[in-house]
Amino acid sequence: MFFFRLYDVQVFHLFLPFRFKNVIIFMKLSKNSNVFMDAVFHCKGGRMLFKKSGRDGFSRYVCLLLLLIIFLVFSLFLAVSLGSVSIDLQDTYGIIFSRLGLPFGKDSLPSSTLAIVWNMRLPRVLLGILAGAGLSICGSVMQSTVNNPIAEPYILGISAGATFGATLSIILGLKTLTGTGAFIGAILATAVVVLIASMQGKMTTGSLILSGTVVNALFIAFANFIISVGANADSIMTVKFWTMGSLAGTSWSDLTLPALAVGLAFLFFCSQYRIFNAMMMGEEAALTLGVPLHVYWYLYITVVAIITAVLVASCGIIGFVGLITPHIARRLVGTNYRRLFPIATLLGALFLVWADVWARTLIKNAELPIGIFTALVGAPFFIYTVAKSRREVNS
Repeated sequence: MFFFRLYDVQVFHLFLPFRFKNVIIFMKLSKNSNVFMDAVFHCKGGRMLFKKSGRDGFSRYVCLLLLLIIFLVFSLFLAVSLGSVSIDLQDTYGIIFSRLGLPFGKDSLPSSTLAIVWNMRLPRVLLGILAGAGLSICGSVMQSTVNNPIAEPYILGISAGATFGATLSIILGLKTLTGTGAFIGAILATAVVVLIASMQGKMTTGSLILSGTVVNALFIAFANFIISVGANADSIMTVKFWTMGSLAGTSWSDLTLPALAVGLAFLFFCSQYRIFNAMMMGEEAALTLGVPLHVYWYLYITVVAIITAVLVASCGIIGFVGLITPHIARRLVGTNYRRLFPIATLLGALFLVWADVWARTLIKNAELPIGIFTALVGAPFFIYTVAKSRREVNS
């Protein structure tokens, strides 16, 4: 028999076991304190839902966290070095160290090399890190919020709304406002999804997913209509490349808003890990613990919509990042969101950095949309996830 342990930081006074569906809950209650979850075990088939915490588990988590951080730093330097013009790795970190005022910097390099490293590639790689991290944490949030393992940020209609807004801006000749148009379109589509899902007074995960599907189809139809009516060949190519995602042309000024949005979102969602752990138990069990899920649903969906809209406006639509990396993170550290969020964030950053490297190095003197590579990895993974979920249901 399995149980899950719930605790808070205060002194415990009472032990209380009770049963909820096919799960035995062992609660530790204390005076004037909220009860939250640390480790959860699902009784069906003895499958562990939340991994046990402890010294061994924490040590492995810290080692994994440090390993991913080191690998991400190494990937940053290597990604900046790779491209149509290869730059020595020592020159790359020499230039970066010099600009940051750190030891071992190099100033005696050609101005063209300095410009490539500092002004062109480094901002691009940093945007890839931010976009991958942001999409990954938003995907983790959506999978928990709608309690669906194949959910991602774009189920809110964000991608279709952004496509509509960007397409309208490009067709009207306002290419400099493409990002702004995409942001407005994404927020508009999300608002429509939430409005439709809440028409019966109470938003459910099922109504949210269905509304997102309908709004996605609607805004894509609007975008295709605009392209059919008023687009020329150049505009069509611009829209096509943008909808597949790209980090090309990123400057330092383009990093301010994504960095602020992703940084604040990461801190906010990490502080909410206990609520997300409660969500994994289902709505009825969460209400038993005093967690009003509907209040948090609206809050989390709003934050996810804003973050995803900012990222889509910055680098276009990049699919599957928010779907793949949360699953990999769960396999590594379990479903305790206190540990899952940091690991998923780092995995998303790594995934997108290397997808971008492939996008700009696979074909000489040419660049492919980054969404092609994320789809090539994400589509098979999606099929595997669906098949695995079906096998678990049948068993």
